Amino acid sequence: MTVMIYLTNLLRAFSMALELSSGGLSRHHWRTALISSRIATQLGLPFQECRALIHAALLHDIGAASSWEEKNSLRANLPLPDYHRHAEQGYLLLKDSPTLGELACPILHHHDHWDDSDPSGLVKDDIPLISRIINLADTCEILLSNKTFILDQRSQILDVLISKSGTVFDPTLVKALLEVGKQESFWLDLTNPYYYETFFQNLNQFGKVRVSVDDILEFAQIFATIIDRTSTFTANHSRSVAEVSAVLAQAKKYSATEIKMMRIAGLLHDLGKLAVPNAILEKPGKLSAYEYSVIKQHPYYTYHILSQIEGFEIIAEWAAYHHETLDGQGYPFRVEPDQIRLGSRIVAVADIFVALSEHRPYRPPLNRQQVQKIMYDMADHHKLDKELVDDLWQCTELLNSPKLHQLLSFN
Repeated sequence: MTVMIYLTNLLRAFSMALELSSGGLSRHHWRTALISSRIATQLGLPFQECRALIHAALLHDIGAASSWEEKNSLRANLPLPDYHRHAEQGYLLLKDSPTLGELACPILHHHDHWDDSDPSGLVKDDIPLISRIINLADTCEILLSNKTFILDQRSQILDVLISKSGTVFDPTLVKALLEVGKQESFWLDLTNPYYYETFFQNLNQFGKVRVSVDDILEFAQIFATIIDRTSTFTANHSRSVAEVSAVLAQAKKYSATEIKMMRIAGLLHDLGKLAVPNAILEKPGKLSAYEYSVIKQHPYYTYHILSQIEGFEIIAEWAAYHHETLDGQGYPFRVEPDQIRLGSRIVAVADIFVALSEHRPYRPPLNRQQVQKIMYDMADHHKLDKELVDDLWQCTELLNSPKLHQLLSFN
């Protein structure tokens, strides 16, 4: 199955996941993309280069998304021992992607300095133009303060960028940004949260692209890697949930396309966990009431990120309702039992099975008998779909699968 979608809108939605924090959204990537687009317009860049620039800007810090400390340090412009590390990680995540591979090199070099060949060996015009623009736009965005009226900041921000022209930044690009910065509307657009809908609508000029369910599956695998890196205890969690979900969907006679959609839902079900600090995810003891509240927001963000993507309405529900329960007491939506689709029930069963079978900071993996008992107790108390729990434990092919055993510490 193939569909026509606006790739920019797809990347817009997933870039939201990179903005998540316990306090909400930062819009760092969106602002960086907006600044980059204005520089590109001032320079008169060709259409194809503008599109690649915006897409790379929307994902430029993808390599830092798994580390709460690193992404917060980047946004606060704090020194890091190796601030190129996340650029390298972003490159590694994207370089083999048929859809997003062209963004890997620009992201790799987006912190390269104009006159300094360390660490990449590139200098001046050898650094990709897209990388140079993002570097300037990224710094400009970081210098913005929410505590001061934006038009009272612009002179100070531009002075900082001018002071680094010819050393950190390409002088031609600084000159272009200075021209853009003469417009009060540019600064007001940056800080107006309602403007971004217009900004992204204007980007529809880049047009739709044809993508297959396999393309989206490959993209979901990239984000599953990011999600699972948030904790040393969940290295394969999302892939394991996807594997179990796909097998259960097959048992329920889902079509080949629906099974792939179920894999996507499994891979992305914890997307909202990028809003949860690593310290909470790795805590060895019982969570406090506050910490548990922070955890409980993750399916909310999963839903609202995925539901923005055209054609993802069902996948968004399947993925985000995995903590809803058949007694109506789940979270965060408290969905009534008759409104919980079979796909969501499948992901819920798969998630519990995998979670109980994994190492966690507060316990070792449980054995097969322990997992089975807990899951049937949950089914008896209307937390899980009992028929699906039966399907799971009757599927010896899954339970004995070398692939699943490789993913899990199940015994």
